[in-house]
Amino acid sequence: MSELLDLVIVGAGPSGLACAIEARNRGLNFRVVEKGCIVNSIYRFPENMTFFTTAELLEVGNVPFTVRTEKPVRLDALKYYRRVVQHFDLPIRDFERVLSVKGGDGDFLIETEDRLNERRRRRAQKVIVAVGYYDNPNRMNVPGEDLPKVSHYYTDPHPFYRKKVAVVGGKNSAAIAALELFRNSADVTLIHRGAEMGREVKYWILPDINNRIQNGEIPALFQSKVVEIRPGEIVVETPEGSKVLENDFVFALTGYHPDVAFLRSMGVEVDSATCIPRFEPETLESNVAGIYLAGSIISGRLTNKIFIENGRFHGERILPHLQASLREPERSRIQA
Repeated sequence: MSELLDLVIVGAGPSGLACAIEARNRGLNFRVVEKGCIVNSIYRFPENMTFFTTAELLEVGNVPFTVRTEKPVRLDALKYYRRVVQHFDLPIRDFERVLSVKGGDGDFLIETEDRLNERRRRRAQKVIVAVGYYDNPNRMNVPGEDLPKVSHYYTDPHPFYRKKVAVVGGKNSAAIAALELFRNSADVTLIHRGAEMGREVKYWILPDINNRIQNGEIPALFQSKVVEIRPGEIVVETPEGSKVLENDFVFALTGYHPDVAFLRSMGVEVDSATCIPRFEPETLESNVAGIYLAGSIISGRLTNKIFIENGRFHGERILPHLQASLREPERSRIQA
């Protein structure tokens, strides 16, 4: 069996990196395991995305994030977080998925599988779960949702030139996608179950999308929902009755939620309605001793509560409590 690490961090997003930096500064022997690339969720954001916040509020580890514009874009963030990993020489095992976490406080067994289908086992006294929610879209649960033309992620407008595209949702991601698709000559229809675009839409985007809707440039079906998706059309239930629309592609941008099954497999209690896991507010330790939660995973379905701006401080809350209960005789120094 392998050596007993002090800590395994699951997830290499900004919150996971912040925890890793804190562990590095405290001299712990740890590994970060990430099923994709570093900051994988940011990598999967729309290619032209601009962050709502300013660069300094995305910083981790006191590494300056300098950009030429007021707000950074996706590529700025990817470059910055790569530099952070290099600066601290963080021991990240990317493209390696955690299959299970078993055992208990002081001696967890973490089983993983890499992109070559090779399995590994690591032992660790403590575990931090910082996996976010972006890999788990809220499904519409309608016939045809698994057709190839349906996606829960929007990246780039080019492939949809002159195509009939339905964008489902009423928040930031839906507004941004609809506007970009419209401005790149897609035939866009916006479908939202609410009576209007959500208040969460960024303040500089909301007037733009509302004006396009009011001018008839982007048709919008409010208080409506998709009830069936077919190869060449979709069926929408509206206040005026059922409508069948010609359709080539669907972007179901209906939000995301934490991997509840993964949390429960470790024994973490999760509220069925809100998807909020049980944890100690001060230390972020879950109901399972030795397993801590960091980043947006602690907010459940309330994904507008935890962002990079506040999740980046979770390592400072977790590590003092975590380190205080490590078994000193079995601790060793970092091995990169």
